[in-house]
Amino acid sequence: MTVSVRDVASAASVSVGTVSNVLNRPEKVAPATVARVTAAIEQLGFVRNDAARQLRAGRSRCIGLVVLDVRNPFFTDVARGAEDRAAEAGMTILLGNSDERADREGAYLDLFEEQRVAGVLISPLADDLPRLQRLRGRGTRVVLVDREVSDEDFSSVAVDDVVGGYLAVRHLCDTGRRRIAFVGGPASIRQVADRLEGARRAIDETPGAVLEVVETESLTVLTGRAAGERIRERAASDRPDAVFAANDLLAMGVLQALMMQGGIDVPGEIALIGYDDIDFAAAAVVPLSSIRQPASLIGYTAVDLMLKEAGGEHPHERVVFQPELVVRESTGPAA
Repeated sequence: MTVSVRDVASAASVSVGTVSNVLNRPEKVAPATVARVTAAIEQLGFVRNDAARQLRAGRSRCIGLVVLDVRNPFFTDVARGAEDRAAEAGMTILLGNSDERADREGAYLDLFEEQRVAGVLISPLADDLPRLQRLRGRGTRVVLVDREVSDEDFSSVAVDDVVGGYLAVRHLCDTGRRRIAFVGGPASIRQVADRLEGARRAIDETPGAVLEVVETESLTVLTGRAAGERIRERAASDRPDAVFAANDLLAMGVLQALMMQGGIDVPGEIALIGYDDIDFAAAAVVPLSSIRQPASLIGYTAVDLMLKEAGGEHPHERVVFQPELVVRESTGPAA
């Protein structure tokens, strides 16, 4: 049997309004009365119906976060940063994993809107923003995460991925590599496209350097391994002498494939660099060079932007962090 507020009021010999005040504004109630109501709540096992309270208030104390792939430690760190800032504000993060699928992304957006979340933080799958604009138009605040946009309708927080891609390939070229493969995809993911653009800029300013694109269907270790196997199976004269992977999960998959069956020397024959600088990058069998993003800070800042927007402190703000090159053994000198 469900215990109601009326049951608590009856047990404590107070009004329903007094119970409501104890639950929501205890400072307005005499300490003795608070103690009596609290004792009745504990005795009866009352659990407040937060959904009903949210319905009356119009918005919940929850924030929806939709990421591209929850298996990627980068997004785990983003979620942790978001959770830290939300907790400071007395709020909770609800995490959704789109798994790089448009249908799942849409389902989470529908769910979060139905739950009347205080706002949605999203790393969108593609550049098509009308769905998010309609969501905003119906009153749900939206902050774009890990995505830089010029659309003034949205707050956003991101890292300059074009600069990150440039830093990665500039580093490979500076170590003497000239035949460079970019491993990543699909190209519809904006972060992938931006990192590839940066890579091409570094190639264009390096005499004799060429870039090939090895497209993957997702950004996982398995697809990275498949791409690495295709590279390993090629004749030595036809292989690249360096690989820039669009994230560290891909880079680890490429590394596994290159080192299988006697393998290819990394970095002697093929240098390898990833992106995100997840914790596992430094712990790989050949520690991976990578492009570092401040993942936790991205999540923390995204919630902060949403809260500021809710408080009317600014209309929309776009925050862009700069990436950092982290050099480890996987991009050492050629043999």
